[in-house]
Parts: sequence; structure tokens; C-alpha cells
Amino acid sequence: MRAFLIGIACALLCPLIALAQGTQEKRIALIIGNSDYEQITPLDNPGNDATDMRVALEGLGFEVFLGLDATGDEMLRLTEQFAQAIKTADVSLFFYAGHGFQVGGQNYLVPTDARIQQATDVTEQTFRLNDVLSDMEQAPGIKFVFLDACRNDPFEGAVASVADGLARIGNAADFMISFATQPDNVAFDGTGRNSFFTEALLSHIYTPGLDVSDLMISVRRDVLAATGGRQIPWENSSLTRQFRFDPRPNTVSAETLLWQVAANAGDPQLMQLYADRYPHGRHTEEVLAFLDTAKDGNAAVARSVTPQERSAQENRLWQLARRARMRPLVQFYLDKYPDGAHVQEARRLIGTLPSEDEGGAGGRCERLATHPKDATANNAGVPFAVLKENAFNAILACNEAIAENPDLPHYTALLARATMAAGGQTQAIQLYREAATRGDLRAMFSLAFITEGQGDLPEALRLYQRAADLGSADAKINLAVALFNGAGVTQDPAQAVKILQEAADLGSAIANFNLGVLARDGDVGAPSDALAYFNNAINAGEPRAYVASAILLDEGREVPRDPVAAANMLLRGAVEDDGQSIAQMTQRTADWSRDTIAAVQERLKAAGFYTSTIDGRSGPNFVAALDAWRNGGFDADVLVE
Repeated sequence: MRAFLIGIACALLCPLIALAQGTQEKRIALIIGNSDYEQITPLDNPGNDATDMRVALEGLGFEVFLGLDATGDEMLRLTEQFAQAIKTADVSLFFYAGHGFQVGGQNYLVPTDARIQQATDVTEQTFRLNDVLSDMEQAPGIKFVFLDACRNDPFEGAVASVADGLARIGNAADFMISFATQPDNVAFDGTGRNSFFTEALLSHIYTPGLDVSDLMISVRRDVLAATGGRQIPWENSSLTRQFRFDPRPNTVSAETLLWQVAANAGDPQLMQLYADRYPHGRHTEEVLAFLDTAKDGNAAVARSVTPQERSAQENRLWQLARRARMRPLVQFYLDKYPDGAHVQEARRLIGTLPSEDEGGAGGRCERLATHPKDATANNAGVPFAVLKENAFNAILACNEAIAENPDLPHYTALLARATMAAGGQTQAIQLYREAATRGDLRAMFSLAFITEGQGDLPEALRLYQRAADLGSADAKINLAVALFNGAGVTQDPAQAVKILQEAADLGSAIANFNLGVLARDGDVGAPSDALAYFNNAINAGEPRAYVASAILLDEGREVPRDPVAAANMLLRGAVEDDGQSIAQMTQRTADWSRDTIAAVQERLKAAGFYTSTIDGRSGPNFVAALDAWRNGGFDADVLVE
């Protein structure tokens, strides 16, 4: 038996079945973004949010009705057109960004020309959300509602009956209604081009094969991280089937896809983009080695390619640029393929992507000081050793971000981390306490970690518990560790598993991985649940789960034996993990069935790397083929049966 160590404390302290989406699916969207209000406080980002969502959805096959700074009459006209269009739609989607509020449990969206001075003006001057929902109920397909409209009372108390946030809604079938934050709570407008909610939505909507429920977990995780837990997206779903905005199968992460594109192209600019975006990524060593060689003038000369290969390379680069939403990557595509098949869409996309200089102090503070545990799709986080090298600049940026965004204590938590990196421990602890008191989860967790290191375990557990109660997956896992081990609390494995499941539900990769290990060993639920947990861990970014899944599939342990699926997992792991999958296949070949290794060889042969006999055994040709596969040769097509 091959065992995996759980290693929960060390990790923190130091595919569902796809339902095919038809290519002829009729998708209709209504998008409204109201920023420039005439009588109430304008908002910075809703117009950008709506414009950028339009570009994204049109690229995903939606016909879009768009309203920017829409008056009451314009909103009425747009909703009537939308209601007519969705009568035969397979997918109907309504996205609204702007002011919204509730009165008596009813939600109202605010046109830009609204003039509300007393309670009786509410129904006359605003737009009832329920009217849109009623129209959507008549549509035959599935329906999505995204409401980035939960900002605070736009009338600043002038109308006594208005309450902050939006009320809980939704009980009709085949709906998913997504709020930027919890019902009755307030969302932030964002510190960059987009709101935190819309930015996260845009960052994940092009992930191939991602079911919409998993997409919202990713969105929630990113918004939690970006706001320090002050904003928690929420949804109410009555969907009766799965849905993927991009139905193509997902094979590797955006990080690995960037490495593969860069390695295939042999281009220093792409390699530098990888180094900038993923400074401590799983392929950073290979990237830095390439850049060092290129600096010495010894870069490999790119081989000539056929027109078919050029077309495939262009398409792969475009799919990556669209998914990763990196402005330099889109510009690279436009420069390299000025007459390419996706130029028109690329020009539209690049208009929605700000440069780093346009991110403001908040963006600079986040790039310089974010903890890797708070990584988002757009920010991999900064290891402490790297932060030490840039602590002065981080402190300047975070102080400026605090001044610009006084309502967001997360920048105080980032300032605390930068101050700690600069050697100011006493001041950093004070800043952490300030941010924690104001509800920042990273500050609570960091303060608990410091307190535990100082030997005050009861106070550390109290802080972990508070952070866990407010939604910190990291704090939940540390509490689970304490309960598993009986450290400072009565040992309670059942409660530990319950808390670990809560962390997994929040999208924690390590929680899902460890639940998979526990399920596999019969300690949680049924052993047959292990593969689903490992798949969730893969989707959340835990590369160790590839080998763990492959073992189950290879052995047929509590799941049907499937050497082909095991081979696919190993080959995906070969490009995603730190070398574990390749080591398993080449150094411990005898631990695997001949069928699985033979299936790996078949796929490497189909990709053009393996030329020896398909015999299920290791050898120099097999090792070389796997190295070529990892270092630029990955081909998703050979993994599709």
C-alpha cells in the first residue's frame, strides 16, 4: 500500500461529471452598469464592470443587451427587450452593477436619474428587481442573476425606510442568484478598475470546464482574500443541472499553461511574464534558467513551424491571454499575430485591462505585500523573504492605500506584514491588532500565529476561533489540527473533521486534499468519496492530488479501475507539480500497473515524444519523453478520449 502523509499542520504553519453544453446553445444577457448618478453619490466602477462583463460574455457566446448609466426609461426599455429575447433562450443572465437597496424586504435598483427624497418616491423612481426575476421565470432555460449592487444606503439616511444591502431573494426553479456580498450586508466598490466581486468573476469565468457552482467558490475565495473577509459573496441556487461558461475540458492551470506557451515559443518576453506573475511558481526554476541563458546570448533558436502548428500556437496563446487577463500577454498576442484570427476580440479585451500603473495605491500594496495564502487569480502573493527585499516600497504603498480606502482594514493588515518584514515587530503587532479589531481575517490569523509562537496557546486558539467563525479557511484548518491532536483543547476528531469540511467548502485546497486522504483511509465518510475530494483539491490548486488520484484509479481502490484516467492524472501532474509525478513514473515504476504506464507511453507517443516500445516499463527514452512533456510539450488533445 502506498500511503500519503496528511501533514495538515505543516502545510498551514510553515472532475465532476460534465454535462456537455451544446455549441448552438442560445445565451442571452442583460447587463446594466450605473455609475454617473445625477442626484446621489456617483460610483467609480459599475460602468467598467458592465463593459468588461459584456466583452467576456460575448466572447462566451452570449448575445448582450447593454445599458450604461441607464435612466429609468432606458432600464425599462432594456428589460422589455430582454424579456422578449429570452422566451426561447437556453441560458438567461442578468448582471447589474450600481446602487441598490432594500425596503421592507423588496430590492430596488437605482436608475441614474432617480430623485428620491421621501419614502413614496422609492417605487416611482427606482426599478423593482422582482420585475426582472418575474420576466426571467418565463424563460425555458437556466437563469443567472449577478448583483454587484450591495453598496451602502445611497440616500445617506434621507429616506428612513431604506436599509443597507439587498434582501435575500430567490425560490423559483433553475435560478442561481449571486450577490456581491451576504444579504443585508454592504459590498465595496473596489480599488482598481473593477469591484472586487466583478474582478473575481471575470478572473474565473473563462476557466475551461469549471462548473458555475465551483466558479462561485473560486469567486468567493478571491473576494474573501482581497477584502480580508469583510465581503463574502453569497448565492442562492435552485439549478437542476450543471453549467459551464466555457464547456471545454480543463486540463491544466493558467500558471502551467503560461509556462507551456512560453517554453514552446522559447520567448524571453513570455518567460519574464511568467516570472513576474508567479515569482515562486512551480516552473520558476526552469524560467530563471532560461532567462539566464538568454541573457548570455545562448538562447535556443526557435524551430520553424508549419502553418498548422502556427495556428495551434496562436490559438493556445489567445486562449491563455483571455483566461489569464494579463494585459502584457494580450499585447504580446497582438504584436505576434497582427492579422490573427482573434485580433478583433483581443483589441476589445485589452481595452478592459488596466496597466499596473492604473491600479492605484491599493493595487501596489496588494502586489507587494499580499500573503501567499491570500493568493487570487490575479495575485500569487509574496513570500516573506521577497517582501523583506521590498519592505520599504510596500510600506509606502500600503500607507497610501489606507489613506485612499479608510473603510478597508485589509490594507492595514498588509501594512502590518510589510512592517514585520522591515523588522518592526512591535509596531506590526499593533497594526495587526487594529486590523483584527476591525474584522480583517488575515490580521486575526497572523496575530493568532504570532501569539501561538509566543507560547500563549489559549489566546491563539481564541483568535483562530474568531477568524474561523468569520470565514477564514486557514483558521478552520488550524483549529482542526488542534482538535485532531488535542493541543490546548480536548481531542475531538469528529469535530475536527466537521471544521475541515467547512474549510473545504470555502474552497481550501489543503482541506480538500486532507479530507481525501482521510476518506481513502476510511476515517471520513466512505472511501469512494476520496476521488471527489482529490478532484476538488486539484481544482483549488493542490498538485499533490494528481498522484493521489492516479493511485486510486490505478488500483481501482473504491472506484472503478481506469488505467487511462490514471495515466491522464499522472501526465497532468507531470506539468503541474514539483516533479513528484515524474518521479513516481520513472523511479517507482514497479509500484504502478503496466497498463497505466503503457497508457502514459501511448499518450507521449501521440504527442511525438516517445518512440520506444509501449511496454509499461521505464527507461531513458521514457524519462526523456516525460521531461519534454513537462518542459513545453504538454498537449491537452492527447488526454481527451
